[in-house]
Amino acid sequence: MRIREVVLTPVAFADPPLLNVMGVHEPFALRGIVRMKCEDGVVGLGESYGDRAFLDQVRTVLPRLSGHDVFDLPGLRRLVVEELAGTVLSDEHGLIGGYSMRKTVASVYSLFEVACLDAQGRAVGRPVVDLLGGRARDAVEFSAYLFYKYGAHKGAREDSWGPVLTPEALVRSARRMIDAYGFRSLKLKGGVFEPAQEIEAIHALAEAFGGLPLRIDPNAAWTPGTAVRVADELQDVLEYLEDPTPGIEGMAQVAAQTPVPLATNMCVVDIGDIEAAFRARAIGVLLSDHHFWGGLRDTQALSITCESFGVGLSMHSNSHLGISLAAMVHVASATPQLTYACDTHWPWKNEDVIVPGALEFREGAVAVPDGPGLGVEIDEDALARLHENYVRCGLTKRNDSAYMRQYVEDFTPHTARW
Repeated sequence: MRIREVVLTPVAFADPPLLNVMGVHEPFALRGIVRMKCEDGVVGLGESYGDRAFLDQVRTVLPRLSGHDVFDLPGLRRLVVEELAGTVLSDEHGLIGGYSMRKTVASVYSLFEVACLDAQGRAVGRPVVDLLGGRARDAVEFSAYLFYKYGAHKGAREDSWGPVLTPEALVRSARRMIDAYGFRSLKLKGGVFEPAQEIEAIHALAEAFGGLPLRIDPNAAWTPGTAVRVADELQDVLEYLEDPTPGIEGMAQVAAQTPVPLATNMCVVDIGDIEAAFRARAIGVLLSDHHFWGGLRDTQALSITCESFGVGLSMHSNSHLGISLAAMVHVASATPQLTYACDTHWPWKNEDVIVPGALEFREGAVAVPDGPGLGVEIDEDALARLHENYVRCGLTKRNDSAYMRQYVEDFTPHTARW
């Protein structure tokens, strides 16, 4: 089945002022939506990043896709490699690790691979999970993703969550998420305040939600010594500690001194990082992300590598919409080794580009859609509305640090600050 046309639509959707080590989220998050129009009227869907640098590389590949067979994924990868040879996209917001040509190719290829798999599934009348080998689980569990946040964007009214800057406010936001979505594990985005305050917050969550697995991710805000101290203080309540300090070497120093498993989506971000990290025993859990690990099939291949070396597997999330969530659910369902609850920003958004109803959280999990392909459909009116958001907002890349300086004039990122 041949591709006739691929339409790329950049979109923007409202994002709260969520705080992290690099600053604060801007009023809109950016995504790129692909509709892969094929023979017989089949349309495959894909979703990935929406910053201009990434979209420009996607546009470079688009002219080569017409006439390509959606079942020829090795040929698709070769095509992307040919078009992007020598191109390196940087992670400007600083939250998903290093960059390389290999990671750039993997990121662009992933967008098209998901759309091809969606088209394949629609053509043969089977869900993507079946194309990936079948279901290891019928529903995929997710973790509540807690953030410190300001109450409002600059010049805007306070949002419904209000300010979340204290342990008490974090507990309230966690309770709201659990009540709405049924989450059975909790993750805190740390690296915002001094470690003592964030230790207090984790203890408050442990007291309020005893028995639920807890995680904290300071995005490399701490030195190795501080990371060891925090791990010692929280070892009785943490499921894992994510990216406490920068780099494989720093993570290995911490891992050697604590029984708490260390997780990452920053120091191991493509296959070139695996040998060094695994030899150094720097991590116990790897957070996969099909958006930059090369798609759904490469995520499955990564899971086998992790299993071979005794490394657990979870899944990273950035601010995403329903097409990405559907892809995450299908690949997680088909990957037995992915045993930790996945991350998701889902509760923080109130807009989408898909028809509602296909993806629902029940007891913290999302059932695999039964429909063909990804099992989700584009809401054309919503897509047009979010594209208009993109045009009007004027944002072309994510820059948490620059936006943070509207709140704190002399702000600098907190990487390895404490």
